[in-house]
Amino acid sequence: MEHHSNNLISPLTAIWLGFSGVLGSLVLFSGDMLFYYNGAQTNLISNMSVVSPERIIISGISALISAWLYTLASGQIYFAFQPAKKWIRLTVFFSFLAVMISFGIVHAAYVAIATSAKNAVELGVTPNSLTDLAVSANNALRSLTYIPFGIFSILFATTVWTKKTYYPRWLILFNPIIPFLLADLIVSNLEGEIKVIVGGGYLNLILLLFFSCSTFALWRNKIKADIKLQAQA
Repeated sequence: MEHHSNNLISPLTAIWLGFSGVLGSLVLFSGDMLFYYNGAQTNLISNMSVVSPERIIISGISALISAWLYTLASGQIYFAFQPAKKWIRLTVFFSFLAVMISFGIVHAAYVAIATSAKNAVELGVTPNSLTDLAVSANNALRSLTYIPFGIFSILFATTVWTKKTYYPRWLILFNPIIPFLLADLIVSNLEGEIKVIVGGGYLNLILLLFFSCSTFALWRNKIKADIKLQAQA
């Protein structure tokens, strides 16, 4: 990894920023489980209707904490795309940043779904009876997020493939768009507790995988660069 002198972020800092992303994914995955986990019951809205108010509140707080951590982690993407053209680097960075912020916002909006489901049960009706508006609002937020997500996914794949980043080509396999598109295929073949855990926390598991691989790739490149510099010394 040849470090350009005008980089705003050093290789070591970029690696630490990746750990911020890993931590953010674990925090928000925990928030997912606070919403959804109820043994082997796989109806997520029904599960939210029976969790304690404390779990809903803590899950909402996890959205804010993870948004902070994911925002920091976006700096790793900025660093990795330093060799690319400026407009590509900035477009990739800001589109990824928008997606990371959206993760926190969309998760926080689930508080409305959870509280609506709980209110429905308390009124003696099915959990889904009062959640339609909250679900529609959440879906609207998700739909807007697909725009920067699509932009990032395309530019990420094409730029990494042309070797205009600090990433190796194999990282394209961990482009978040790939497991995202495979979500229904994967989750539909699971059952019971595993389905709740994987299905409920799927999006954050995608980011856990991505940031882990991204950080490993940059760390490996840094080691190679350090060895090269020592050999030249």
